[in-house]
Amino acid sequence: MDAATYDAASPAAATVAAVRRACVEAGEADPLDEAAVLALKHHGLATSALWVADDGGFALSRDGVLALAVAPAARERGLGTDLALAAVAGSPVTAAWAHGDHPAAGRLATRLGFDRARELWVMRRAASDPLPALPARDDVAIRAYGHRDGDELLRVNAAAFAHHPEQGAMDTADLAARMGEPWFDPAGLLLATDTTTGALLGFHWTKLHSADLGEVYVVGVAPEAQGRGLGRLLTLAGLHHLTTRGVTEILLYVESDNTPALRLYSGLGFTHAGIDTHVMYVRPVPLSTGSS
Repeated sequence: MDAATYDAASPAAATVAAVRRACVEAGEADPLDEAAVLALKHHGLATSALWVADDGGFALSRDGVLALAVAPAARERGLGTDLALAAVAGSPVTAAWAHGDHPAAGRLATRLGFDRARELWVMRRAASDPLPALPARDDVAIRAYGHRDGDELLRVNAAAFAHHPEQGAMDTADLAARMGEPWFDPAGLLLATDTTTGALLGFHWTKLHSADLGEVYVVGVAPEAQGRGLGRLLTLAGLHHLTTRGVTEILLYVESDNTPALRLYSGLGFTHAGIDTHVMYVRPVPLSTGSS
């Protein structure tokens, strides 16, 4: 199985789009996360490699992280194994995401020398469930994003997510790409500022996937503002905003071992189901797979 070339009008792009659509229509998670989608859209395969099976599958290696998907109708034929073998033999893959905790993905990961290393949970709540009132604060003001706030937003984001390889690396171009997406609404990017100094303390970026589905997209608090209750305040402000937009469900993504965040979100009515688990598998060095 050979590596594919990619541009928006290529057969490879059509296959990737069709497989993603088939997975979502079957009630599964999108096999590509937002970062991968934006990278393909704006940079093609500049930092990626792609393998495509025209009969219903693809493998994308981006910065050493593998995403693989086979359309439901094309499964049980070994296509996923063939794609995975081609990808790990043809690029320096050291990690792989399984969007959904599927036993078949775990078996394939084990066969290729990957170990389960990280779980990312999706948590959900019904928008109709009552929310606590948003408390009034004399020391903190919450307002919508303005066009002059970009540099401060990036500063706080980098500091708040210094431990997070994906989110913490967001730069001006990444921010512009996200703000250029059809879903972006500056009214849904809420900033918490100090009422005395005007300094940005934290933010809650909400996202509308559709008229019915909203997301707690990113909540970040500057390290120097930790301990002031801003995580809960900002989360609650964003939830109130999303409910005013008429959504019926709100979701969020959280690391399974982030105990303080899990406590906060559970306290605000979010729950997690096993199927809503994304698993990262890792291996220390790429292996030579040979033939199967």
